[in-house]
Amino acid sequence: MSGFVAAVMAVSAAFAPLLHASAWVGTAPTAERLANKVVIVDVFTFDCINCKHVVPELRRLHAGLPAADFAIVGIHSPETPYERDRASVVQNLQAQGITWPVAIDNDFALWHAYGIQYWPTQLIFDRHGRLRKTIVGEGQDDAVAATVRQLLNER
Repeated sequence: MSGFVAAVMAVSAAFAPLLHASAWVGTAPTAERLANKVVIVDVFTFDCINCKHVVPELRRLHAGLPAADFAIVGIHSPETPYERDRASVVQNLQAQGITWPVAIDNDFALWHAYGIQYWPTQLIFDRHGRLRKTIVGEGQDDAVAATVRQLLNER
């Protein structure tokens, strides 16, 4: 089995709930597109002020790291009825400059599948699809960036 095929299989297992999300803003990721990449899965709701505070660092990482090695995928799990409306989600993602794919998790299936308890939560996976760090809350930009850079340097 080739290394890429093995990587795709590992990523498929790690991201199975996410890859099967039924609704997306942006192009839904595939196992092939996430294979051999460090991936941040950002779980948030658009109107949460703490969630908004982590977006600038995520945008910096997204813009500054090579797409061949790094990806961000969002999971939008709403807190209020207004946040369940797809048009509101799309409008707020645009306003915040979130350009990576975001799964719409109105039924909290992904929230439960990944054991999330709080907004925001960043799940950071290595190139093999292994969850290496979970960061909950805002104000931890340095830890997010350091973890991503450490994992990018691993081969």
